[in-house]
Formats: sequence, structure tokens, C-alpha cells
Amino acid sequence: MLTTEEQLLMDLHSVTVIYKKGEIICKQGALASHIIYMEKGLAKVFLEDGVNSLVLKIIPDGNMLGLSSVNKDNVTYQYSAMAYIDSEIKQINLSFFNQMLGQNPGFAREVINIFGANSVQINGRFFCLTHKQSYGRLADIIICLADRIFKNHEFELPLSRKELAELSGMSSETVIRMLKKFNDEGLIHLKGKYFKILDKSRLRKISETG
Repeated sequence: MLTTEEQLLMDLHSVTVIYKKGEIICKQGALASHIIYMEKGLAKVFLEDGVNSLVLKIIPDGNMLGLSSVNKDNVTYQYSAMAYIDSEIKQINLSFFNQMLGQNPGFAREVINIFGANSVQINGRFFCLTHKQSYGRLADIIICLADRIFKNHEFELPLSRKELAELSGMSSETVIRMLKKFNDEGLIHLKGKYFKILDKSRLRKISETG
């Protein structure tokens, strides 16, 4: 949605940084000086209080972080983000980003759409964690990974079983046991980090009724 001139200006007001697996991309409570664009990689977005943490969502290529800081009342990052794999991040100067929002209505609409989609995803995540049983939670996570993250019913998951358990709000042991059950019942084919959804309709039904 940016003109060629605006794209060139954005490049001048941006830097690209490589984050290694496990590195913190932004820290909850830190002063927000830039908008973060995920050019290549995968990260988790989470809230923390020093002891506990809650994963809000995972973000693949083409997503933005820090959009809440375009509001002048939010001068800090409202959450933390950590790279699941080596990731390439474009950091866009916040003042320049706000300038583009003001002068390019098409660009502003796209950003609003992204912000809205993020809100829908987080709302769905809270509903899943608070109202669904363990099987429903895990089915929901698998479908989300296939539809929203990898956009394929076959994918190699770069997350450990512990990280997958963190996403679903359960223990690693529970997730391992449930994955085996899903595999044995023909819902998925699982081998190491390789996932293949075999019966999406049944999996979706478990997600909806779980």
C-alpha cells in the first residue's frame, strides 16, 4: 500500500536485525521506539510477571509487533516476544510509521486490519484456555498451526514438546500422551517434528466441542 517513494523512505527509517533462536525480540514494559515486522522466522508473543507467563499467540512471516504503541498513551511494549527459530526482523522507526499512517489511508487501513486480526486471534486463545478441556485445546493448537502459521496440513514443527505444552496450557507429559492418542486414532500422523493432519473434520469437531 506504500508508494515507491514511501517504500524507499521506510527503508531509510528501518534496520534489519537477525535474532537467534531463544532471543528476546521485545520486552514487556520496555520503551517502544519502533514497530517490529517479521520478515522471516517464527516467534511467540507472551505476557509475564517475573514468575509466570502466558502465550498470547505465535507469529510467522509477514506479521507486526508493537502496533499498540502507535497510540500515544502506550509508550511501552504491552507484551514480550521471543524467537522460536532464527528470525529476520525489520525494526521501523515509530515516528516515521505514525507519519505513514497519517498520510497514506490505504496503508492505515491495512494496519487496522492486521491489528483487528491479532485481536480476534488473542480473544480466541483466551476462550480456548478458559473454556475448553485438554483435548479441545490441543486440537485447537494443531488446527491453528496448520491454517494460520504454516498454511498446510503437513508441516515440520520447530517447537519442542515443552513449547507446544506451553501453548496449550498443559504439562509436557499430558501433551505427549494426547499426541500419541491423536496419532493412534488416525487424526494425525506424527513422527518426530513432522506433523500431518489426516482427519481435519474430526480434529475440528474435537476443537469445537472440547
